[in-house]
This record gives sequence, structure tokens and C-alpha cells, in this order.
Amino acid sequence: MQTVAILGLGKMGAAMSATIAAAGFPLVVYNRTAATARLHADRIGAEVAATPRRAARSADIVITMLADEVALDEVYHGPDGVLAGLRPGAVAVDMGTSGPEVIGTLAPEVTAVGAFLLDAPVSGSTAAAQAGTLAILVGGDPAALTKAQPVFDAMGSATYHVGAVGAGAAMKLALNVIVHATGQALAEALVLAERSGISTATAYEVFAQSAVASPVLAFRRDKFMDPEGAPATFQISLARKDLQLTRALAQTVGVALPQAEATMSALQAAADSGRDADDVTAVAAYLRDRARQSPGPGNL
Repeated sequence: MQTVAILGLGKMGAAMSATIAAAGFPLVVYNRTAATARLHADRIGAEVAATPRRAARSADIVITMLADEVALDEVYHGPDGVLAGLRPGAVAVDMGTSGPEVIGTLAPEVTAVGAFLLDAPVSGSTAAAQAGTLAILVGGDPAALTKAQPVFDAMGSATYHVGAVGAGAAMKLALNVIVHATGQALAEALVLAERSGISTATAYEVFAQSAVASPVLAFRRDKFMDPEGAPATFQISLARKDLQLTRALAQTVGVALPQAEATMSALQAAADSGRDADDVTAVAAYLRDRARQSPGPGNL
């Protein structure tokens, strides 16, 4: 079987690497915090690479699952970066939300060392990553996708080849317009129901059983219902990063996105109130605070 390297062991990267290991692929992991990499590797039966270069040198498929383009740049470049270790014929796969501009810059660098680049961001929660049921959105060479497909099959239940390099990143940003707008609308609707005398549990149950029911409602339910006790789903800061990338893409292709801009403004207001590091569901807490401070008519 092909050897796989995965760089970045946050919640998603850790879950994805576990499904890859469980499928029987020889696996090498790298994380900026070495202790995290060692603990996780011991749990899933993987090897640990001391540097991105060593991880890439050992693998046929090199996956990055990182928070942003800054982290991606740091992992790829420099004497100990991925580019210094990629083998000719290897497939490098960026599965984070990095944006098509970054992918477009990285692609010729990967090609120059004789490897292939796929941008393959994913759609799905941490639970979907743990279950191996992610949707994978791929841009790049079909031959490279064919080589990586067995690894994708271990992580996801559906793979969509949406176009050339950069198309996967663009598809993820388009999808995130809906995901983040749904989260914002849910927070607003929940607080509106609460202020109208309807219990949070009842309102959420109605949403979950109505025409607006979706996976987004399902996997954020625990966090909306138990803000302090339930695991986080996604930080406000990361949602703002996603929408900033979306805004840049929209400007490049000449599209107006009023809904995305409204969502961005709402997330920014919550961040400015001190909640940038909180889960996106904390927008509801921000709206509750505003309602308590201004008990009169709303300000639509």
C-alpha cells in the first residue's frame, strides 16, 4: 500500500489520520508540537517525522490539514519544508481551507520538483472525519486523483473532482458561504425564539424537524444547547478567515456576495466583543448580551 504522510494534527487532522491508519496504510505524522504527534502516533500506530521534509520524503501521498495559509507556507518552504522532501511522482494534497490564490502559487513549486498537487478541502464535521464520511472536493490532475483515491476512500464517503488545480479550494469557499450563513441564521433565530418566550430546547427541536433541517443543525446542536460543556465545533476566528478568503475570490471573479458580507459583519461584531477565540455558536451569546442591553425594539 502507498505510504501516507499527514501534517497537522488538529481535531480534523487527527481524526483523518486515524481513519487512514485504520484502513491499513503505512502512516507518518508531523505536528508542530512534537509531543502531540508522539501521543497521537502511539494511539493509532503511526511513525513520527521530526520535520515536514522528513515526512514528505517518506511518503507517496503527502496530506496537509492546517489552519490557514500562513501555516501552509511555513510547512512547505525552507530547508526542512515539504518541497525539500517531496519525491518525484508523489502527490501532495492540501485538505485545509487555503483558498485558490495560495494553491495557484504553490502548484508550480510542487510541479518543479516532479510531484503533483491536489487541492482537496473537505466538508463535514469532526464526527464525519472520525467516521470516514467526509465529502472531499478535489481540484487537480485526474491522474493524481486516481493515485490518491484509495486514501480519500478511507476518509470520505464521496469524492468530487470539480476541476483544475484551485477549483477544490473555490468550491469549498462557495460551500462555506452557505455553512456560515446557516450558522448565523440559526443563532439569530434561536435568540429570537428565546426572547419570545420559547425554550431553547423546544426551538431547536422545531428547527431540527422542519424544512430547514440540515447536517449543520445536527452537529452544532450540542454546542448551542450546552455552550460550556459541549466540545467546540469551529472557532469564530476560523470562520472569519474563511469568509475573508471568500471575499478575495469574489473580488477576483467579479461577484457580489451580500449574504456573505452580512455574515462576515456579524462574526466581526462578535469577535470585537471578545469572542474571536470562541466557537461560532457563541454568536448566540453575543446576541443575547445585546438583547439584554437593549430590551426595546430591535434594530433591523
